Amino acid sequence: MADVHSPAVRSKNMRAIRSKNTKPELLVRKSLHAAGFRYRLHDKRLPGKPDIVLPKYRTVIFVHGCFWHGHDCKFFKLPQTRTKFWQEKIETNQARDREHIAQLIQLGWSVIVVWECEVKACGQGILDLIRPSLGKSNSDKI
Repeated sequence: MADVHSPAVRSKNMRAIRSKNTKPELLVRKSLHAAGFRYRLHDKRLPGKPDIVLPKYRTVIFVHGCFWHGHDCKFFKLPQTRTKFWQEKIETNQARDREHIAQLIQLGWSVIVVWECEVKACGQGILDLIRPSLGKSNSDKI
């Protein structure tokens, strides 16, 4: 199946995709802040530059987009054009995610992964996803 956009339009669309300050990330941050949690953003000193770092709880939060990280949900569909490229790209992202999570756990950090679809599904109940995991080691997520 051919792409419905010209190369210039496709390039413009892809450039517009954010890696930081995405809507799901902003919703998680807003909920954390409203609940009184204080955090740092995209700390370069930690593996993977986690989206949110809660130093007091020694916890990091990654807010993953379902497409870019290959989540098994209704929001992820492998493109029908350049399938091999996209499959390799997403598998590389997943391997990098596993490596960063393992490094963070080895350094003594708890890691929480929040998926885009979870944020969309729970709306205002985002803290219900996060609060039970604060300060706990979750090495079983690797």
